[in-house]
Amino acid sequence: MRVLRSLLFYAVFYGATVGFVLASLLAAVLLSGPRFRAIPNAWSRCHRWCVVKILGIVVREEGERQSGPALYAIKHESFFEAIDLGNLLDNPVPFAKEELFRIPGWGRVARAYGNIPVMRDAGAKGLRAMMTEARRHIGGGRPLAIFPEGTRIPHGERPPLRSGFAGLYKMLGLPVVPVAVDSGPLYQRWWKRRGTITVRFCEPIPPGLPREEIEARVHSAINALNS
Repeated sequence: MRVLRSLLFYAVFYGATVGFVLASLLAAVLLSGPRFRAIPNAWSRCHRWCVVKILGIVVREEGERQSGPALYAIKHESFFEAIDLGNLLDNPVPFAKEELFRIPGWGRVARAYGNIPVMRDAGAKGLRAMMTEARRHIGGGRPLAIFPEGTRIPHGERPPLRSGFAGLYKMLGLPVVPVAVDSGPLYQRWWKRRGTITVRFCEPIPPGLPREEIEARVHSAINALNS
């Protein structure tokens, strides 16, 4: 049954994804702002529906979101939380690897949505460009989202945070909301398993802390489900 559920999930979700991508490419030319973002957000909701209704995975959310602007630092174990961002947060602004923006079609849609490319090799110039884009979105009231470990991490592993996270935290001056996720054991596999994925919004961490403290607190919080 696990194999059949997974095959049906792939057929329905990725079949729908083709339509959403085409619609988003067209909308990127004709629409802007909230009207355009409604399409990628609907894609994210479609994914959550497929996860719950087809795969039989229960998604349990714990804790509360920040009421004002914040930087959400999210554990990254699978594609689940990356695709679910538009469903999980209110029009989030994700930081994403620069290479992803080179994907034909996807790059244009991502930029139109507001995704910010992480330019790891551009030094101070790249960081300033990221800050300019981030502050523009903060002014519009949108939350920022980042995977501070940099890439997908197998469940049970706790690598150190990427060095750029502390720099973003210092320059943005926003509270950080760590988000623990345990999607790996169920979702990060070809034949996905039934069960419960927990998404835990931890207590906000105020801005202005020393680098060692903010990194330690975020690292501990996002790995709270990683046992």
